[in-house]
Amino acid sequence: MPIETKELNAQDSRSRLAPASGWQLAWGALLIISGILAIVVPGIAALATALVFAWLLVIGGASELAYAIQTRRQNGFAWKLASGIFTLILGIAILVVPLAGVASLAMLIGAFLFAGGITRTVLAFTLKPAKGWGWVLLDGLLSIAIAAVIAVGWPATSITFIGVLVGFWLILAGTWRILLPPITRA
Repeated sequence: MPIETKELNAQDSRSRLAPASGWQLAWGALLIISGILAIVVPGIAALATALVFAWLLVIGGASELAYAIQTRRQNGFAWKLASGIFTLILGIAILVVPLAGVASLAMLIGAFLFAGGITRTVLAFTLKPAKGWGWVLLDGLLSIAIAAVIAVGWPATSITFIGVLVGFWLILAGTWRILLPPITRA
C-alpha cells in the first residue's frame, strides 16, 4: 500500500462523519425560522441586534473599567479608564436610543463594504488575466453598489438593511448546521 493511501486511511479512522443529531437539526431549523422572521419583520430584528450590541458594549465597558482600576498603578491607567468609560457610555447611549445604534451599524457596514469593494476591484485588475479574476471584480463592484444603496437610503433604510442582513445570516447559519454532518473523532 503506498504511503499516501496509508496516511489517508489513518486520517479516515480518526475522524468520521456522524449523522446529524436531533439537537443539531432542531437548532438549525430554529435558526432558519428566526432568519425568515427577521426578513419578514426586519424592524424587530434590527432592534434586537442593536440591543444585543449595546449590552455587549456595556459589559465590555464595565470590564474595561474594572481592569483599569485593578491596574491603576501601571502605565496607561488614564487611557484604560477613558476607553472603559467611552465604551460604557456608547453602550448606554445605544440602549437609550437604539434606532441611532441601528443607523450607526448600517453606516459602518456600508463603509466596510465600500472600502472592501474598492480594494477587491483594484485586486481584480491586478490579477487580470488570471483565471477567476472576474469573480473578484464582481465581488468588488457588488460591494461598492451595496454600499452606495446604503449611503443613498441612510438612515431611512437602516432598519430594513440590518434586519434583512441578520435574517440572511441566520438562514445561512441554520442551513449549514443542518446540511453539514458533525465530524467525530475516533
